[in-house]
This record gives sequence, C-alpha cells and structure tokens, in this order.
Amino acid sequence: MIRIALRTLRFHKAGLLASFIAMFLGAAIVMGCGGLLETGVHSAAPPQRLTAAPIVVTGDQRYHGTAADEVFPERVHLDARLAGELAAVPGVAAVAPDVSFQSSLSRGPRAGVPVTGHGWSSARLAQYKIETGVPPSGPGQVVVDTRLAERAGLRPGGQVELVVRGAAERYEISGLVTGDGSVFVSDAGAAAAAGRPGMVGAIGVFVAAGADVGQVRKAVEKSVAGRQISVLTGDERGRAEDPGVVTDGDDLVALAAAFGGLSAMVTVFIIAATLGLSIQQRQREMALLRAIGTTPGQLRRLILGETILLAVVATALAGPAGPYVGRWLLDAFAGAGVVPDTIVYRAGSGPLIVGVAAALLVALGAAFIAAHGAARTRPTEALAEASLGRRRFSRVRLGLAVLFLSGGAALAVGTAGADGPDAAGVATPAAMVWTAGFGLLGPVLVRAVTAMMHRPMRAVSGNAGRLATANVRARITRLTSAVLPVMLATGLALALTYMQTTQSSGSDKAFEEHLRADLAVTSESGLPLDLVDTVKAQPGVAAATAQVTSLGFIEPEGLAGPVVAEGDGGENAPDVPAMSLLGVTPEGIAQTTAYRAASGSLDALHGDTVALPTRYAGGRKLGDPVPMRLGDGTRVELKLVATVNGRRGYETALLPASVLIGHTDSGLVPQIMVSTRLGTDRAKLAATLSALAEQHPGLRVADRDALSLARQDQDNTQAWMAYLVLAVVVGYAAIALVNFQVLAAVERRRDFSLLRLVGATRRQVMQMMAIEAVLVCAAGVVLGALIAATTLMPLSLSVLGSVTPAGPWWSAAAVAGGALALVLAATLLPTLALLRHRPGNAVVGIHE
Repeated sequence: MIRIALRTLRFHKAGLLASFIAMFLGAAIVMGCGGLLETGVHSAAPPQRLTAAPIVVTGDQRYHGTAADEVFPERVHLDARLAGELAAVPGVAAVAPDVSFQSSLSRGPRAGVPVTGHGWSSARLAQYKIETGVPPSGPGQVVVDTRLAERAGLRPGGQVELVVRGAAERYEISGLVTGDGSVFVSDAGAAAAAGRPGMVGAIGVFVAAGADVGQVRKAVEKSVAGRQISVLTGDERGRAEDPGVVTDGDDLVALAAAFGGLSAMVTVFIIAATLGLSIQQRQREMALLRAIGTTPGQLRRLILGETILLAVVATALAGPAGPYVGRWLLDAFAGAGVVPDTIVYRAGSGPLIVGVAAALLVALGAAFIAAHGAARTRPTEALAEASLGRRRFSRVRLGLAVLFLSGGAALAVGTAGADGPDAAGVATPAAMVWTAGFGLLGPVLVRAVTAMMHRPMRAVSGNAGRLATANVRARITRLTSAVLPVMLATGLALALTYMQTTQSSGSDKAFEEHLRADLAVTSESGLPLDLVDTVKAQPGVAAATAQVTSLGFIEPEGLAGPVVAEGDGGENAPDVPAMSLLGVTPEGIAQTTAYRAASGSLDALHGDTVALPTRYAGGRKLGDPVPMRLGDGTRVELKLVATVNGRRGYETALLPASVLIGHTDSGLVPQIMVSTRLGTDRAKLAATLSALAEQHPGLRVADRDALSLARQDQDNTQAWMAYLVLAVVVGYAAIALVNFQVLAAVERRRDFSLLRLVGATRRQVMQMMAIEAVLVCAAGVVLGALIAATTLMPLSLSVLGSVTPAGPWWSAAAVAGGALALVLAATLLPTLALLRHRPGNAVVGIHE
C-alpha cells in the first residue's frame, strides 16, 4: 500500500499542495515560537560595556522564596565596600566598580540627546582608551566619547553642560575616548550624580594570569554567599548592564508560550481541516478500493503512507525557516520596546524537535481520523457514502466537544473573577478552548446556522440561491471543513482585537478616575524632589504633589530574612504579587488626585508610612507595621496610616515621595501634578512653569489632555504586541482559508461541467458559487463571533464591570468584511478559471 501511495500522489496535486502549505507554515510558526520561548528561558544578553571583565558581580534581581520567583523591577545596588572584599579573593587580579547615571546634553544643537555617564574606574571594563587629553581628575571634569564630541562640536579644553539629577551642570572636557557614546566623570562625581553615595551598580572582576575563571567564580560566589548578589560570566554579564533583561526575559517566556499555544491550536485545526478535505475529495477513489476488496487496514496504510511522506518533506523544509520566524518575532518585539534589544536569539535543537514532532503528530492524527472514517465504511455502502458526502457524528467527538466547552466555561468564570490587568492571561487560553469546542461541534453548529439562513438566501437569490443552499445541505461535512478556517480567523481576530481595546479602556478609565490635576510638570530625565516646593510657590498654584511610580511587595512573615535562596519557593511558597506604588507629597494629593482615605488620613503620609489599598490591608489596623520590599529589593517596615479604595486590579499603595524616590532607578520625580486656583489663567500659569526649564533643562508642562494622550501612548506597546500576534496567527489562518477555498473549488470541477452540460451559463454557476461563499462566510463569522463573545464578555466584566467589551464597531465590520472578501476571492477566481474549460472534458476525466 505504501508503494501505491507513492504512485498515486502525483494524481492529487491540488490536495497535495494545499496540505503541504498548511503543514509547512504551521511547523515553521511553531518552531519559531519554540525558539522564542527558549530564548526567553536563556535570556542571553552578551555584554556591550562590560566585555573586558570575565566575571561581573551585581545585585540579584530575583525575589527568591516566592511562589513565582518574582523579579525586582528596579536595579538592586551593591555596597561599594564589596569591591575591597572581592579584591582579596584568591585568583582575583583587580576589580573595577561601575557607577552609572543617566544624563543628557542641556544646550547646543544636540540638546536633549540622552547620554549615560560613568565613573572613570569603570572605563577599563570595556577597555576605553584616551584618544586625546587626560582622564577626569576633579569634580568638574568630564571625558567625552569621540562620536558624541563630533556631533555636538565638543573638544578638549572646552566646556559642556549636562543635565544631572534634573539640573544643569557645567563640566570642563579633559579628554576624548573611543567608545559607545558614554561620558566619564570622576568616581566621586559619578556617585554624586547617581544619588547613591556608597553604592555601586556592578563590580567587574579581573582574573590573575594563569587562574581558571571557573574556579575564581566559585571562590567569588563563596565569598558573597548569604547576600543578595549574583556572580555572572559569559553572556550572563549583560544582565548587569541592563537588569530589565531578567524581567523582560520572563515576560518573553510567557509571551512566547501564549503565542506558541495559539499558533499550535490554529495549526492543529488548519492541518486537520485541509488534510481532511483532501481525503474527502477522494471518497470515490476510496469507495472503489473498498468495493473491489481492499481491507480497512490497507486503506489506512495507504492514507497514512501518503501523509507521512508529505509531512516529512514539509517539516524538513520548515526546519530552516523556523529560526528565521523566531528571529523576526524577537526583532519585532525589541523594536517595539517589549524586550531589550540586547537579548539575542538563542535556540538549540529543542524547538526544532518539538516543531517537527508536533507537525508530524498533528498530520498523522488528522490522517488517522480521516482514514478511520473512510475505512469503516462497508463495501456495499461505499459508493453511496461517497456520493452523499456525509459523515456520522461520533460519540467520541461529542464527548471531547463537551469536555472543551466545559473547560471554556470554567475559564470564563476564572476570567470574570480575575483582576482587570490579569484577566487577559486567563482569557487567551479560554479563547483557545472555546475554539476547540466549537470546532468539534462544527457539523452540528454549521447545520444549525445554515438552516437559519436557508429561506432568506433562497428568497433573495432565486434559482441560484436554491441550488446553492441545496448543495450546502447535501455537503454538510465539506461545508463544515470550509467554515472552520473562517471561524478560526474571525474568532481570533475579534477576540484579540477587542481584548486589547477593552484592557486599554480599563486602564484609561482607572487613570482618568484618579486624575484631578489641571497641569503636570514633567521631564524625561526626571526632576528633583525639592522642585515641588518651587512649583507650589508659583502664583495661581493651589496645590502640587510629586508622583513617583514603582512596584513593590508586601512581604510575608516567612520571607523576612535575606533574599538569598536559589530557585523558587515551590508549591507551598507564598504568592507575593507585585503592587503598584506611588510616591507623593501628601499636602497636595487631595486636590490633584482622587485618592481618598477609606480609613485614617492621607495627611499622615510623612516619614516611614504607607497607605495601603483596602484589599491588601489584610486585617491590619492603623498604626500597625507593614513589612514591604520596594522595587530595588530593599526591605522596609512602614507604619500603616491610612487605607484607600481602588478599582480591582488597579489598586495603588501610597508612600511619601521622600521614602520611595531613593529606591527607583532614576532617583528623580517623573512628574509633578499641579492644581490651579479658581480663576487662574492656565495658559499663563503653564508659561510661568515652563520658565523653570532655565534651571531644569528638559522640563515641560502638559495639560490634562496631554496627560491622557501620554497615558494612551503607554498602551500602544501592548496594543502593538497584540496586533503582531494577531497578524501572525490570524494571517496564517487567513492563508489557510484561501488555500482551503481554492482546494474546495477545484474539487467541484465535475459539478460545474455537469451544470454547464444541462444548460447552466457561466454567470449562473458563478452566482451559485458566490452564494455558497457567502453562506460559508456567514456561518464562519457567526461561529467566530460566538467564540469572541464567550471570551470577551467575562473579560469585560472583570475589566469594565460590564458584559459589553470596549472598542470601535468598525473593527468588527472590518474583520467580517475582510473574511467575506477572502472567501469570495478564493472561491470565485478558481471557479472562473475552471469554467474556461469545455464542459465535457471534466466529465470524461481529461483534466483529472
């Protein structure tokens, strides 16, 4: 039978090509997502500036001991005295502490260009070389990169003005270095500019001649044991340059897993549907084989043999394409700022093996199901079965459908009960499960939908409509296969699109609810905290408050010790979700925000105090101590002075800005919210506040509308990421849709010829096929909308408190219109091509 399978493949080119395209694209996408997942696990970020040091010591960003092994979002700094300890470790030749700070040029043609400053001791970490002049030796000297000097017109002996800690500082240029655009000041100047005296970001360790790096690393790890410190070598050293690699690497794992899961689900349905239709088109051939004595086992081996050959070729060609897909996705995520651009694509043989195995298993599973249906037909019924094109709905399929639908219902309950920002994490797998359930119930649902549209279509389309609806009802199995890609494409498109718009609407609503300020003083480089008093003293200002944002954790009693444990805490470890923190100056919070105390008083936010969301107060009373981990891993114990209410999932803990600001990466205030006095000319006040840019370069004043737009811009990254997933997954489903419809149309060439022979014109045949395409599209869109509705209603209930998702109506119209255009084009174009042949040729088999 395998030999027969090889000989018959060339007689089924259309089905062969359609199945090959589905398998190839599905395998390539799954392999690419697998490679992206492995890249996130490795989080390999080769160092750019720390390449000269074989060992780099930095703060451990992991919150060990928690159930999910949380990550601190701000850099965990080290005590500068650690450098002396490391220098004494056997095998260490020298150490170089690294202190960095963010700055920008304040004047000249390149004003506003961001630069990164470092202490001169760290110059050896990347082997920077003085090209002209001398290193900085005093607090007012700086060494500038040659490329930056050329662009800004700087030279040794001249002066440059940099924005340091929100204010302009003038430096004398002592020399030029070749490098990456950084500037270098004295070590003391760097510590002052960073705002953390006695702290460093990382320490480079140089190994003595002849010493083994691995052995020295173990000795260094032993010397720092019991402290929240990481010892890095190789590509791991890039984490010391950008701690976001740790956080975003974890995000990449979750993103790749969700992306890969959606892709795999779509691949299963597309391959199964395409391969199933290809085999259905050969029912006459299968029926004839059964009628002349072919056993069921022989028929199964015939179909499986053909499928194995096709799947092996498709997956073999998809192997080299998979990494290209993964790299393209990683570059796209990095370009949108979802992950750092320093993360490199690192995928071994695992994704390739998984992708090949998945494609082969899906193909063989689909072939086995199709072969089983063909093989179980009795020889005496075979030809009649082929002519009718029907199949019995099995109990196994019904049981699986009920199982998936029950799972979808359970996930819907979980989505509705989840916090708003987390609801999409439950809704995405829910969409997959609902799709599987509706796909398994396809014949029943499609029959019901077409039955509802039967009379309306016949009423408006005449004889062509009657013939089209008769064809659809007689070929319900093939119609179901045609509807499935439409259902997948429209269901996922609607669900992903409105999932994003609903979440954006929820976050915007939470932001608007707390916004009471008339103006905001902002700066990309940050502002000093004492500027709040200056702003408050301006004529026409009723109140002003700083707003410093970060994330933190309420620490359980079991994690009160140092954060040094390796790995996560296991199943019994406490779940410590990240909570938004907002640092404020309490005198102006009542007039600039909508935060109000549910208990206690926000005026008491002075010193080491906190106002917790009511939900997180956990039975604590006012005055009780609250142990917390701030964003940089520092453990603090704050006094509870108030509780505040908030939208579920968007709650925020309030701290004095003076407490929180020192535990953020910038150490500065991102924005100062301003409320104006009654009758004040806001435009005039904005001009007055803008004049403060003379002392604080980069300062800007924004009104409420500008703040709302800036908040919406923050959602654009998430939206772009969702639309990228939409483009790839739904794009694949759309390609499969076109592929499938072309294959289905080609299979009808005998029918077209018979219609022509009995007197039907080409126009009448085209009208019939157009109506069939509309029926296919309508059924697919209805079922896709049902999938989207069951996914989005619980999500909207969680995020907005309403069952109606947010989003423009034209998005749904565009999805439905796009599906209709694709189905019509994929149906009518091949039909038109087939009608060019003489009617008698197809009947006698000339074009077989």
